[in-house]
Amino acid sequence: MARYTGPKTKIARKFGEPIFGPDKSFEKKNYPPGQHGNNRRRGKKSEYAVQLQEKQKAKYTYGILEKQFSNLFKKAQRRSGITGEILLQLCEARLDNVVYRLGIAPSRSAARQLVSHRHITVNGSLVNIPSYSLNPGDVVGVREKSKSLEVIENSLANRNAVYEWMTWNNDTKQGTFVSVPERIQIPENINEQFIVELYSK
Repeated sequence: MARYTGPKTKIARKFGEPIFGPDKSFEKKNYPPGQHGNNRRRGKKSEYAVQLQEKQKAKYTYGILEKQFSNLFKKAQRRSGITGEILLQLCEARLDNVVYRLGIAPSRSAARQLVSHRHITVNGSLVNIPSYSLNPGDVVGVREKSKSLEVIENSLANRNAVYEWMTWNNDTKQGTFVSVPERIQIPENINEQFIVELYSK
């Protein structure tokens, strides 16, 4: 399974925000990476550079590689509505993202691993495809044998974010993807319009 495995703090510093979650190294060096750090003179970015950076930020945030991301954009284009908003909604409906949002895993990469290692069920059936797209009403749960896994228990114990478009039952360790989130509900700091403009060139 292809995924980004390089240094995460370096990427976060490039975008100027901790896109992979809380990061102590990022807090210490909250400036762009590179030999000269803050002292390097950076000229005004071109329109293309700004658009490309926004696309890269979205890809790294959701842990999606270029081809998959491009396919998601084409899928969003085919649907009626605002393409950029639909693109983010498709990213949010991915199984690995929902496992992360429900608090079953501490990060999207950990969620992806739980899914691919067959610890997660959808509507009672095992699903090991992180990019599996959920529909409103789908129930995501932890497989019976995996409920006592330390990584899942620790993550659920630290769960504090609550999202309006999904519900969670701690007793059964199951959550429901109630509806597709509206753009205003998605907390990610991504300017999806730049991504649309980039792909439309």
